[in-house]
Amino acid sequence: MFLLGFSSGLPFLLVAGTLAYWLKENGIKLADITMIASAGMTYAFKFVWAPLLDHGRIPGFARLGQRRGWLLFAQLGVVIGLFAMALLTPAQLPLFVVATLVVAFFGATQDIAVDAYRIEIAPIEAQGALVATYSLGYRIGLLLAGAVALILADHLPWRTVYALMALAMVVPVATTLMAREPEVLRVRAARWRDAMRESVIDPFADFFRRYGWVLAVVTLLFLLLFKMPEQATIGGIMSPFYRDMGFSKTEIGTITKIYGIWIGIVGVFLGGAAVARWGAWRPLGVTIVLCGCSNLLYLLLIAHPGNLLVLTLVISGENLTLGMLGPPTVAFLSSLVNRQHTATQYALLSSLVNLPGKLLGFFAGGIATATGYGGYFVITVLAVLPSMMLFAWLWRYFRGAERERLANESGS
Repeated sequence: MFLLGFSSGLPFLLVAGTLAYWLKENGIKLADITMIASAGMTYAFKFVWAPLLDHGRIPGFARLGQRRGWLLFAQLGVVIGLFAMALLTPAQLPLFVVATLVVAFFGATQDIAVDAYRIEIAPIEAQGALVATYSLGYRIGLLLAGAVALILADHLPWRTVYALMALAMVVPVATTLMAREPEVLRVRAARWRDAMRESVIDPFADFFRRYGWVLAVVTLLFLLLFKMPEQATIGGIMSPFYRDMGFSKTEIGTITKIYGIWIGIVGVFLGGAAVARWGAWRPLGVTIVLCGCSNLLYLLLIAHPGNLLVLTLVISGENLTLGMLGPPTVAFLSSLVNRQHTATQYALLSSLVNLPGKLLGFFAGGIATATGYGGYFVITVLAVLPSMMLFAWLWRYFRGAERERLANESGS
């Protein structure tokens, strides 16, 4: 799970924050940067093709099994896309954007396969440990694609940096070839209509059957809203912001990526410990508030541009709370999934979590231009209020269900 986490984290920044630096150095204006660097929005729509990973197989990859076959296919797609970006460069912008979308698509596909693999490889009570280990690998992938890529870009052409990132995917590819396939019995429909129903309709209908319409709708609305503040500071807006605050790429890479990644890892293990101690629901509510309010720290940076000490303080607060939010989020989403539709349901739920923030990030450049960076960050903090109202409404059901599950696990 550590190495698969690395594989998932590596392409994410290469089509978002890191890409934005490359675009800015090529003279592309802020509004266009945030739109292009929102290629990562593809991750928010991965539920559309997730049924294929539950019910389809790739010719030539089927001998690896359902999960590993799709994993290898997606990883090779990421490699090809990154090499294409290195070859084309932003000088050939239309084709470069297509290559960026290819990386984002296969990166999202890889995420679907990894999440399904994680849920199917072990029971619910082991998911906390798997999530923490996966998150550590994911952040090491972010470290390479963020900090290391930025520092290298001060000494090497961007195209060389992206080619090196593509070569780093060799390790995850080898991991997939050596991993074991989960032992899950899959029932395949004989007729085309039955296959369509099982792959597309049943995963969605099952969620509403298990929770009822009212609880299901409120839960989905909560998932849509609670990570908006976090997602709004991950996309292309932050790279131009740091540069406009007067920091060099090496300073940004060292503090926001190298130092920030390790602070985030501390947060991940704190979040994992909280899940192990109290379950997912209570830590989820606390970390939503902490993570949302941490965006106010960016106002300090606006008041002290170019100050490395303030940047370190801001990144400490933001990455610590962001890391703490990860394990409760993944544990909660995993608890909602029916293993008969693992890839589809988890992809849908995780897509809902990321979609509104991605949409806000798409328009971030225009909003920041109209309101200033400070106004934009205040808007992201206010976005946490609706989600906490829904959290309070959902408390009785999910906290009660969690207590019952934990009691059953202790008894067994």
